[in-house]
Amino acid sequence: MNLSVIFLALSANLCFALGSQFFTHYSRTIGSIWMNWAKASVALFCFTLYALFFVDHISISVFDFSLLFLSGFLALGLGDIFLLKSFSDLGPGRTLMIFGFQPLILSSAGFIFFNQDMDSSKFWAILFFIICLFIFSLEKFKEDKHWNLKGSLLALAGMILDAVGIIITRSVFDKNPEFSPMEGNIFRCIGAIALFILMTYFYRPLNLIGTLKRLTSRDKLYIILGSVLGTFLSLGFYLNALKLAHLGSLSGIAITGTIFASMFECIHNKKLPSRYLMGAFISFMLGMKFLLF
Repeated sequence: MNLSVIFLALSANLCFALGSQFFTHYSRTIGSIWMNWAKASVALFCFTLYALFFVDHISISVFDFSLLFLSGFLALGLGDIFLLKSFSDLGPGRTLMIFGFQPLILSSAGFIFFNQDMDSSKFWAILFFIICLFIFSLEKFKEDKHWNLKGSLLALAGMILDAVGIIITRSVFDKNPEFSPMEGNIFRCIGAIALFILMTYFYRPLNLIGTLKRLTSRDKLYIILGSVLGTFLSLGFYLNALKLAHLGSLSGIAITGTIFASMFECIHNKKLPSRYLMGAFISFMLGMKFLLF
């Protein structure tokens, strides 16, 4: 895999892991639906501002726009509601473990829809990434003595919807190679925000603006910071990688978000990394060795 793609993917995971700490806190104190609306709105503003100054506009068909809208509706809207609810139940580190199954889904989709190969080196890389997640899972099971089924199912639903969004988005990029991922993110964020507007009118009033007004200036700053890191920068890096990368390998690298999130949790809780974390890191490095060499 191209080194620039790996750098983009790792940067996306680092930004998302940082942002997830803010998302977890405010999903617990305010609610996952509201937090999703806030981060999608901040990201839409940032992507639009970036596109106005730095992107050469390329027109795409109404059908391709609809696909990007659907991708955002499913992945950034509905999928991230499940994801942030799982953050509240399990914490970001454990939630992102569930994403260890995503490389298998995306590798199969890449083979079926995009004629991407699946050579042995990528298989071994994905295997070591999944071992990395198993080590984390074992640590948490030994601590809690049970699996949180509800949180795990929420994370699984979020992972599947995220995978569907990735496949849809990649299909648009393959048809429009000159189209900017940053502009694509604008349409995806619009799709996500459309879901929350529909929920407000047809599900239950979410009081999106009223809740924002009640927050302190410090909370508003943290929500904006988390949204810039975990949505704007994370999606910006990730979609630039997605445009070029092998789907299975890219989702394998995405598992590093688990390591980053767990490390940040250690820092936040002022705890030294456990032997499980170190074992997971070794497994991750072995996976990167197969991916790179």
